[in-house]
Formats: sequence, structure tokens, C-alpha cells
Amino acid sequence: MGGSYWLLLLVGGILLLSINCGDASCPQDGRPGVNGGPGRDGLPGPKGEKGEPVLEQYTGSRLTLKGISGPRGAQGPMGPKGYSGQLGPRGEPGSTGKPGPDGVQIGQGEVKKAPQKKSAFSVIRTNNRYPQVGQVTHLDAVVLTNPSEFNLQTGVFTCSAPGIYYFTFNSVAKVSMCLAINSNTLNARLGFCDHNNRNLDQVLSGGVVLQLEAGQQVWLESFREIQQSSDFNDRRDKQVIFNGFLLF
Repeated sequence: MGGSYWLLLLVGGILLLSINCGDASCPQDGRPGVNGGPGRDGLPGPKGEKGEPVLEQYTGSRLTLKGISGPRGAQGPMGPKGYSGQLGPRGEPGSTGKPGPDGVQIGQGEVKKAPQKKSAFSVIRTNNRYPQVGQVTHLDAVVLTNPSEFNLQTGVFTCSAPGIYYFTFNSVAKVSMCLAINSNTLNARLGFCDHNNRNLDQVLSGGVVLQLEAGQQVWLESFREIQQSSDFNDRRDKQVIFNGFLLF
């Protein structure tokens, strides 16, 4: 009972003081205290979302955003020639080129020319019959010939090396003879005749210079101008030699 009495008196006193205290004599709020020490670090937060890519470039020493490329400017003046670089390694030899054209002689020096293809033939007809008129003179003996150029069966020379050629023939007979050099490059044959009524061996000869291209032909043929019918029936020895060679 006594304890409760004193508790009631204490509470009543406190209430009385709080009601009647309104002047400067009443107690005031205290000053702010000293800041406490730093607290512990909090837990790491969640990872943020990935941002949008940004174009960047260095301008001097600063990193800035890269803008849109502008139009291309005019070409500037050419700068000075730089220093010569070091000599590189030697390359592999190239393939051999085609022969060049013939050189031109200047002064007293000599000019080396490419080797010229050679072409020559010499054939003989020893048949004692008179060569048939209007046909190629068939030849039956070879002194010198290239089989790819001269056909012994037809008596026709076919050019394989273009150039200037010299053709000549000689015949020996006791009768009159008419022989001609003919070619598909000529408008008319080149004929030569020899009249012989002395019953002695007589020589007939002729020659011509022709410019031929590959594939053109030359041959020797007989024709009738001064012969008598008895000449064609003559069976005495007759010889015809036909020659040709490339000059240049």
C-alpha cells in the first residue's frame, strides 16, 4: 500500500511540473552530439542492364563521340618525294620472248640478224622423150631438194619460207625446145625458145626472180611455138635441169 502511494505522488509531481513550466527557467533541448564513426559497407547491389553502344574517337588527348562522316575533300598538293627504299631481291628469269625485227645498220657497225631459213632445190629430167606440151615437166633425178617443198612427181615447187627467190633452167637437146617458168603468182608464163635445125646439141636457158609467199607455187612447163611435129617424135637424149633457191 505504501509503495503505491509513493508512486502516485511521483507521477503527479511530474505532471504538475510539465503543466506549469512555461518560462525560461524550464529545462531546454541539449546540443547535437558528435558524429559517430562510419558504418559498415552495405551489400553489393544487382548488376545493371547493358547500355547502348556509342561511337567514340580521340580528338587530341580527349575521348569524344564520333560524328557522321562528311563529304570527301579535294585532293591536296603532292608532297615531296620520299627517300628511296632498299633494293629488293632479284626475281626469277622471265620466259624467252619472240625474235624482234631485223636491225638497221648505222655507221660502220655490224648488225646481227636472226638466222634466215634456207630453201633450195635442183632437179633433172633425163627422159629422152620430148616434154609434153602444156603440162608440168616431170623430173626423174634429184641433185638437191627439200621433199616438203618440191614434189618430184609433179615437178612443182611449193614455197614454205616467204622471200625473194631465183629460178633458172637449162636444157640440152638436138631439136628445137620451148620451156617456160610458170607460177600461180604470174599473169603469164615466162617462155624461152631455141630453134635447132643443125642436129647438134644446143643449150636453152632462162631465169627469173620472184617474190613468193608461203603456199605459192612455181614449176617448169613446155609449150609449142617453133617445134615441128618431128621434134615431138624425137627419141634422142635430152636433158633439162631446173633450179631454185631463196635469195633473202
